[in-house]
Amino acid sequence: MKGVVIKISLLGLSLLGGWGGMMELHATTEWELSSPKRQQEIRGVVRNDRGEGIAGVTVLVVGTNIGTSTAEDGSYQIRVPEGKSQVSFSIVGYETRTLQATGPVLNVVLQNSSTQLEELVIVGYGSTTKKDLTGAVTTVSSKDFNTGLVGSSEQLINGKTAGVQVMSNSGSPTAGSTIRIRGGASLSASNDPLIVLDGVPLETGGISGNSGNFLSLINPNDIESMTVLKDASSTAIYGSRASNGVLLITTKKGSGDELRFSFSSILSLQKALGVADMMSRDEFADLINSRGTDAQKALLGSVTTNWVDEVFQEAMGTDNNLSLQGKIAKTIPFRASTGYYNQQGTLRTDKTERITGALVVNPSFFDQHLSVNLNIKGARNNNHFANTDAIWSAVAFNPTQPVYSGADTYGGYYESLDNAGLPATGANRNPVGLLNQERHRSKVNRIVGNLDLDYKMHFLPELKAHVTLGYDYANGDGYNYVPASAANNFLIGGAYDTYEQTLTNRLFTGYLNYNKTLEELKSTIEVTVGHDYQYWRAERPPITYYNEAGDVRSTEIASDERHALISWYGRLNYQYNDRYLLTATVRRDGTSRFSPDNRWGTFPSVALAWRLSEESFLKPLSFLDDLKLRASYGVTGQQEGIGNYEYMSVYNQGTPYAQYRFGDQYHLVYRPSVYNQDLRWETTKAFNYGLDFSFLQGRLSGSAEYYKRKTHDLIANVPVAAGTNFDQNATINVGNVESSGWEFQLNTVPLQQENLRWEVNFNATKQNIKVTNIALVPDASSIGTYVGPEVSGRGIQILTAGYQPNMFYVYKQVYNADGRPLEGTYADLNEDGIINESDLYRYHSPAATWLFGFNTQLSYKKWTIATTLRANLGNYVFNNTKMNLSAWETVQYVDAAINNLHRDYFNTGFQSRQYYSDYYVEKASFLRMENLSLGYNFGKVGKISNLRIGGVIQNVFVITGYSGADPEVPNGFDDSFYPRSRTFSLSLNLDF
Repeated sequence: MKGVVIKISLLGLSLLGGWGGMMELHATTEWELSSPKRQQEIRGVVRNDRGEGIAGVTVLVVGTNIGTSTAEDGSYQIRVPEGKSQVSFSIVGYETRTLQATGPVLNVVLQNSSTQLEELVIVGYGSTTKKDLTGAVTTVSSKDFNTGLVGSSEQLINGKTAGVQVMSNSGSPTAGSTIRIRGGASLSASNDPLIVLDGVPLETGGISGNSGNFLSLINPNDIESMTVLKDASSTAIYGSRASNGVLLITTKKGSGDELRFSFSSILSLQKALGVADMMSRDEFADLINSRGTDAQKALLGSVTTNWVDEVFQEAMGTDNNLSLQGKIAKTIPFRASTGYYNQQGTLRTDKTERITGALVVNPSFFDQHLSVNLNIKGARNNNHFANTDAIWSAVAFNPTQPVYSGADTYGGYYESLDNAGLPATGANRNPVGLLNQERHRSKVNRIVGNLDLDYKMHFLPELKAHVTLGYDYANGDGYNYVPASAANNFLIGGAYDTYEQTLTNRLFTGYLNYNKTLEELKSTIEVTVGHDYQYWRAERPPITYYNEAGDVRSTEIASDERHALISWYGRLNYQYNDRYLLTATVRRDGTSRFSPDNRWGTFPSVALAWRLSEESFLKPLSFLDDLKLRASYGVTGQQEGIGNYEYMSVYNQGTPYAQYRFGDQYHLVYRPSVYNQDLRWETTKAFNYGLDFSFLQGRLSGSAEYYKRKTHDLIANVPVAAGTNFDQNATINVGNVESSGWEFQLNTVPLQQENLRWEVNFNATKQNIKVTNIALVPDASSIGTYVGPEVSGRGIQILTAGYQPNMFYVYKQVYNADGRPLEGTYADLNEDGIINESDLYRYHSPAATWLFGFNTQLSYKKWTIATTLRANLGNYVFNNTKMNLSAWETVQYVDAAINNLHRDYFNTGFQSRQYYSDYYVEKASFLRMENLSLGYNFGKVGKISNLRIGGVIQNVFVITGYSGADPEVPNGFDDSFYPRSRTFSLSLNLDF
């Protein structure tokens, strides 16, 4: 920029002034001093056509190198020099706009463009564009996550994508979720997907003190996107851990030149939706008085106690997050964040607290040839666990007795006592006492860090080297305390048990990537070859269990378990003429969990895609953005869900109840564990056929998939022949399973105007699975093996060749002419005149046949309303709570107590429990509104911040024919389930 020119002529410089003379000096010189011209400050907000602020938009003054990027709310601020009035706004996925700056405020609306096909999608060991995908891959970004109070990250995508099912395991804030991608491919080995956080594969198991909910240690507010890899083409690059799909979690990084603060806060109120339908106090008292014995009538009290109300509460929760991002010294992008989450459980004394922090630094050096990404995340969870036995006690406890007895014994709580004044053996304990007298505490610390180095060779820019160093450390410790005065542990003098565990996970990843476009051949070739080494260790110190007086009750020796995985892999991506796509991968894994003879497995895959939209006969169709056919085949493996040393004999310390006597002293013994030296890889071979489409610049897009999988050498823990091992059950490779399904995803924008946008997304999944072969003890293959939760000494479900896995194995109930079930009367299915186990039959499965998801969002100016719904069809539940509490015999297990009855007793009049009646297998199809949200964006408030507020209702309603409290329960087995809650939340977001 030209400035003021000062010329000094040392031969002709005239100094005029009061001296009235002239002085001449020799020599001549000249400087050009920069003097800034006048600048105008322009500010505004960049929004999409839904009225939402767009983060990361590049704002550039045309004709200069002056630029900035928008904050998370879409706001920006830039200085425009005099004479330069055009400003351009650009970001991938939207049409670039160049506008004239005519005043201090310039607000912009960007329209979606077909360039969304060029958006990057994270895949294993790299990324690609949407249009170049050859596998079944779905990405859900942060703008599409479920809203409201989210305690665990997987809940962000519940109902958002076809083929993915997320089910919370209970209503507790400390509970985890069951995640299934395409229903899982195994039986008793793990069906959990592989979770990869910023390139670091995580263990799916939990740590002591965290209820198995390891994803709760990741702050959902730090997550940028979650990508689901579903077919073998996309997952085989992960080899031995990819049979059940892969979930890639990518966290947010720093962007923009200016420092930007963001603050969000959510305040919530939760209310449990209910438990089993038990008799009221008056119904129960009338029943006992009308048909009870004198002893039972004597056990009726004179008060009314709603035990469910006594143990449940309206629970408060909050989630607060603060982030800072920008550039350090204008060259090093960074993002730092901290979060505080606190949630009470609706069951009293249940509570969790999470404190998180994250730092991401992602600079580039050497003219963008070297990219560095340092990502560190830390979390501290403080958990208060409630004794969930209180739920069953509250459901069954005598509603005519008080909470408090007025006595000094047993903490003052009413208890059912025997003739000696001791808590009656077999009687339910006071549910309020189970909560208030016991303390179960834990704290869990976790740090996950990764350093990524990505170097593009100066001498060959098409070749880059990538290295990832990852480290995952978690430590959990806690204690369980029950005082000696509590009826629950009265006979052993109370309990004080401590525990501790440390988990470490180390990762090295190194790969080379070569990407070259051969224009003369109309081809693009990309080759990736790499090596992984991952090492896990789980340590636990010796444990001593005490009573309250400090006496030793029992001990456990220390444990130190380790396993490692070594991998080599390669991938080829080839594209011809932007029409024909090929992806081929191969991975070879070696695991320490199998013997040297079975240690290595090879997992290949191949995928082909044809972009029909690039063919000449479809090119003239202006409304067509993309149309692509895909087909893939691949092999993946499974070695999760088993122990680290199941292939070798390990000696473990026996229990204190099995000591050996030498003279007058007793000694603990060591005994061999069950093992299987021939244990080997479980292998899944999968086909996938897909169609991707996009029309009208992305206003109508989606995909359709069909998949078929065959799993061989299933890993399962099953009965073995007597005398062949050291236990009656062993982990062995038992047989084969086949599964198939259809998936459909549709994303639409039916209405789009400058201030109005309506978006509708729908997904559907049809899934089938069948056991095709199972080899167990002699003659068992024709019957099957019992699995699942136990009812009266055996699993209620069964595995049998030719059938769905985990079907309920029950008797066919017979009914009278009025439709009332006849007690102890079952159909003689084999017609031999005898009702016995030969008349048991396989009746339905807990797995849903159809899964549906529906999401819609309507934006008008600054208002946004959105909802997510989910539906399951064809799933069944065994109502064990009803079975166990709706027969007259359950009124009195012991002489000292009577129990409440389920109201179904009025329908059946059963005297005894009908353990295996199909009467209790109920259809549990449902429609659930997952959330309903309403938000308003105020825009700039003053000159310093952007303000957004909102309200969210979660678990709005459930429509179902199931008679229990909730149709969605783990394993399809309803046994005093901790009820999920309806949550009301208010949210506030500020961006500075």
